[in-house]
Amino acid sequence: MNIKPSIFLLMLAFLLFTALGDSVLPEPLKTASYNTRTTINKFTIGLFPAWQPKQKPHERTRKALEKLEKDTSTN
Repeated sequence: MNIKPSIFLLMLAFLLFTALGDSVLPEPLKTASYNTRTTINKFTIGLFPAWQPKQKPHERTRKALEKLEKDTSTN
């Protein structure tokens, strides 16, 4: 038995189950399909956490303006 077509069919069935299962399948499988898709989405999003900059974007400009205002007020 050739294993490549079997793997392809299993992958296709899993893809269809997760993509269309909650709109086509009956209730017990509908919930399982939705939960599977939600879990995969959360896992994928978790791989790429939100990037937080080390410094606030306008912090350097604000500090420079405060320094400039302080320097001009002392003159």
